[in-house]
Amino acid sequence: MTVRLDVAEGVGTIRLDRPPMNALDIAAQDELREAAAESVHRDDVRAVILYGGEKVFAAGADVKEMQAMDHSAMVTRARPLQDAFTAVARIPKPVVAAVAGYALGGGCELTLCADHRIAAETATFGQPEILLGLIPGAGGTQRLARLVGPAKAKDMIFTGRMVKAPEALAMGLVDQVVPAGEVYDHAHAWAARLARGPAMALRAAKESVDAGLETDLDTGLAIERSWFASLFATEDTHHGMRSFIDHGPGKATFG
Repeated sequence: MTVRLDVAEGVGTIRLDRPPMNALDIAAQDELREAAAESVHRDDVRAVILYGGEKVFAAGADVKEMQAMDHSAMVTRARPLQDAFTAVARIPKPVVAAVAGYALGGGCELTLCADHRIAAETATFGQPEILLGLIPGAGGTQRLARLVGPAKAKDMIFTGRMVKAPEALAMGLVDQVVPAGEVYDHAHAWAARLARGPAMALRAAKESVDAGLETDLDTGLAIERSWFASLFATEDTHHGMRSFIDHGPGKATFG
């Protein structure tokens, strides 16, 4: 397998492992979707890390494989390609991308599926599909524009240029830049902290934000209202409020 889910102490790591560049071929795409589904269904996974290793995150799709496909084949494949990335984006648990080295094409698109992105200071991002006569096909034209705004997204997509970690931080493409060699540790600390949080409230927060961004304000408020009220049926909420009253803020522990 070139994509696997490793789990320890509430944190699941979806690990890309297809040397030398973690090219996301069809098999890897399908395994990515399966790993995402496994992380959803496993109760011992409370937060997720996306990780490609210390040298490279993922340098894009397998161009040799794509070059052999005609229009009919890609019409059939385009939806499963997007579905694999959407499966990651819809994991109802906190997801952080730990990015070292290149995150290009599909690799960059995969980072966009995370809730938080931590990059090594040597990381490089890009959507170079235009240089092949293509456009991003795994959500890049949509998720990138929503994250950094249409002007910055179009600049990256139109030119295919590479973006180094400091610029990625300045434009909002990543949330944190750390020394090379420390990216996984920082991502694990982020995930482990949230793995100790109230699982249903974290799911409610994530789905409220994500779903709300895709609709108008009134509908978004209705989504929030529904989740907010629903949480009063959970033990975590009752425990959290009891702890606040008895011991002050920030002292509650959640199972």
